[in-house]
Amino acid sequence: MNQDVLLALSYIVASVLFILSLRGLSSQETARRGNLYGMIGMGLAIVATILDGRVDAYFALIPAVAAGALVGIWLAVRVAMTAMPELVALLHSFVGAAAVLVGLASYLGAVEAGHHDAVHLVEVYIDVFIGAITFTGSIIAFLKLRGSIGGRPLLLPGRHLLNLALVIGAIALAVPFVGAEGDGGLVPVLVMTGIASLLGIHMVMAIGGADMPVVVSLLNSYSGWTAAAAGFMLGNDLLIVTGALVGSSGAILSVIMCRAMNRSIWNVVFSGFGAQAGAKRQPKDGEAPQEVFEIDVPNTVAELMEAKEVIIVPGYGMAVARAQHAVRDLTNLLRKNGTNVRFGIHPVAGRLPGHMNVLLAEANIPYDIVLEMDELNDDFPETDVVLVIGANDIVNPAAQTDETSTIYGMPVLEVWNAKRTVMMKRGRAAGYAGIDNPLFYLENTRMLFGDAKATVDGLVTELRAQTQAEAA
Repeated sequence: MNQDVLLALSYIVASVLFILSLRGLSSQETARRGNLYGMIGMGLAIVATILDGRVDAYFALIPAVAAGALVGIWLAVRVAMTAMPELVALLHSFVGAAAVLVGLASYLGAVEAGHHDAVHLVEVYIDVFIGAITFTGSIIAFLKLRGSIGGRPLLLPGRHLLNLALVIGAIALAVPFVGAEGDGGLVPVLVMTGIASLLGIHMVMAIGGADMPVVVSLLNSYSGWTAAAAGFMLGNDLLIVTGALVGSSGAILSVIMCRAMNRSIWNVVFSGFGAQAGAKRQPKDGEAPQEVFEIDVPNTVAELMEAKEVIIVPGYGMAVARAQHAVRDLTNLLRKNGTNVRFGIHPVAGRLPGHMNVLLAEANIPYDIVLEMDELNDDFPETDVVLVIGANDIVNPAAQTDETSTIYGMPVLEVWNAKRTVMMKRGRAAGYAGIDNPLFYLENTRMLFGDAKATVDGLVTELRAQTQAEAA
């Protein structure tokens, strides 16, 4: 069989495997299979490319592939699930950096060969432009998610005009780049790279920490379009297909998450949400100070043992405390006690799309009791106890009652409608959006303060002891 035909066939099979991978990742039950399809597809693509007759620099290629594989294995083994959001953002930056470097190398190769095709130069320019934005934007997202940079947006005066000026400047530099002779286009493309890098920094710096899940998804989309642009530039069909798949799926996911917050993608990118975030609301003149009602572990367990319907709402606090395995033990004990336990997942819970689902799956919590917000909201009035573990903004009633709140209109889990809501938090601080939560002060709400893992471990120990005492 002709080598080119074999390569094309391998790329087609890899593309089909990537499509099956995305399909598999759409459901928790099929996610493992989806990952397997993706791994096989990527392995096939790498082997087929290495065996391409046009590739001869094996002395550089093989060590690079081996080094990348070792780094990937090390990250998979060492990085905790709580650090997964910033890892994903960092990996997106690698895609952007690769696009910039490959684009510049492709341009210099064309110059050396005396090949000045305007279409190819436009493809190089677009690839480098999107890649530079993706690279620096992902680095800022990584630093914000890690906590190295504050979560509040940086809102410079005239920031929209600044963004517009940067975009116009980058577009204007395309003219001398495409029209230059020899290597005369190198300076315009390098200047454009700097402008695009600055644009990526400024755009993500102006986005608040509460919107980071959407930003990660959006950067994922950018990385896909960057790969697609590189595919056109290199004439690689597989890059075009996979880039389009990643770009479109990331864009769709971003839109879905924005709808879950009742906001548009433009509002997320350009509004500077969170800049005016406030702390605890102070009582007005003549208004009694707001008080919270605390509860301890034994009394919480007593209510859980009497409950027939329990819903657990996990948030980032559960992830930080690595409490998912303790939550599984609590779930198993409650179910053995005859309690119907379910989990309520908000689309933007955590710092990454699907963050809570991944944590619960890691703890082997059954998929069929992990439900989305829309599937559970009508069930809260018939729920005896709701355990909110480290979540805040996604259960804030101000989203429905306070028109001045920055999250007003955002769909939330209506946990306050349950007979009893237990908020498990370290303290009374506001959530990631930086706003106070009126749920803390409702009569049917109880605050169970402490580290999530230590508290859930205490619940498990107490519940097991009381269950054994009753059995005896």
